[in-house]
Amino acid sequence: MVLICIESTRPRFFQSLLFLDDFPNSRSIPSDLLIAICTYQESQNIQAMLVGLRRAFPDACLMVVDDNSPDGTADLVREAQRSDPQIELIVRRDKRGLGSAIVDAMKYAVARGYRFFVNLDADQSHDPAQLPELVERARADADLAVVIGSRYVPGGEIVGWPLRRRLMSKLVNRFATAFLKLPVKDCSGSMRCYRTSALDAMDLDSLQCTGYAVLEELLVKLHRDGRKMSEVPITFTERELGHSKLTFAEAVRSVRFMLRLAMTLRRRGANLG
Repeated sequence: MVLICIESTRPRFFQSLLFLDDFPNSRSIPSDLLIAICTYQESQNIQAMLVGLRRAFPDACLMVVDDNSPDGTADLVREAQRSDPQIELIVRRDKRGLGSAIVDAMKYAVARGYRFFVNLDADQSHDPAQLPELVERARADADLAVVIGSRYVPGGEIVGWPLRRRLMSKLVNRFATAFLKLPVKDCSGSMRCYRTSALDAMDLDSLQCTGYAVLEELLVKLHRDGRKMSEVPITFTERELGHSKLTFAEAVRSVRFMLRLAMTLRRRGANLG
């Protein structure tokens, strides 16, 4: 269990320390959609992201999962909560990592009974105005477990990346497609709309990666369970404010994890054969 702090302006919540497993199942929220952004030192971007998300989804619940940013990111979210009761804030004081933050938000969405969970980057590289198309695709097909905002399908685009980063991203995605046997072209993008029933069925506690490679691990588990996936073209724009959290060391850890994941899948295939 993960110790976190939940903060909300709604009267049924208390600003207190809770265990993630203890979230109540009942709720009185008009939307069946939870949109989460995970932050660490995103004070320069968080306000614009919340405004953009609210413009795209007037009724959805917005959640920020912040890893106790020292730059005041959480304070800016608290300020936004004063005028928007549908914003929730989770401050994690004992844990770090994008992967575990995404999984914590997913667990919350499942426990609270949302039908759809949306995740996207907090640095404005993902345009909230493109999210409705992902959600509409998911609503239109009850068999879809995840809709991915894709940079690598026709119509998808990357703006502002140097050639070196483009090549690295393409290599990672080709590896995932070839060795992890994933049936999509963009395996590492985080802009996605998930059906929470599929997340619940996969057992989120079984996820091992706490870093960026959790994005591939999620797809591997959904694919292993026979779940259907779809991609919608998006434009990804390099951040203009703040600093990327994807360090070289994190990239190496992610590649190593995917290699282990590929070896595990290969052994399972050999045993089945």
